[in-house]
Amino acid sequence: MGYKTDYARVHGHGAAGEGVGHWWSQRLTSIALVPLTLLFIFPFGRALGNGYDAFVATYSNLWHALVAVLFIIAAFAHLMQGLQVVIEDYVTNKNARTALLIANTLACWALGVAGVLSVATVLFSA
Repeated sequence: MGYKTDYARVHGHGAAGEGVGHWWSQRLTSIALVPLTLLFIFPFGRALGNGYDAFVATYSNLWHALVAVLFIIAAFAHLMQGLQVVIEDYVTNKNARTALLIANTLACWALGVAGVLSVATVLFSA
C-alpha cells in the first residue's frame, strides 16, 4: 500500500486533457454564433431575393463582409467540434472513427475556406 493521495495516484492518467478546452471552445463558438447569426441573417435576407447585383452590393460593404467571414469561421468551427463529439461517442470501430474524424476536419476546413474566399472575392472584386 502506497502513501499517495487519490489525486497523486490518478494525476497524469485518464483523459487526454483536452476535454475542458474542447468544452470551452464549443461554448464560446455557440455564444459567438448568437449575435453573428443575427448580424449575418438580416443583410443576407435582404439581398437574397434581389439578384446578383444586390448580393454583390451588400457584401462589397466591409462591415457585412467581416460579419459574414466571422460567421463562417465560427459556424464551421462549431460544426467541426460538434461532429467530432458525435463521432467519438457513437462510432465504435477505431479505424472508422479515425477516418471519419479526418474526413470531418478536412470537410469543415475546406468548406470554411471556400466560404471565406467567396466573401473575399465579392468584397475585393466590387
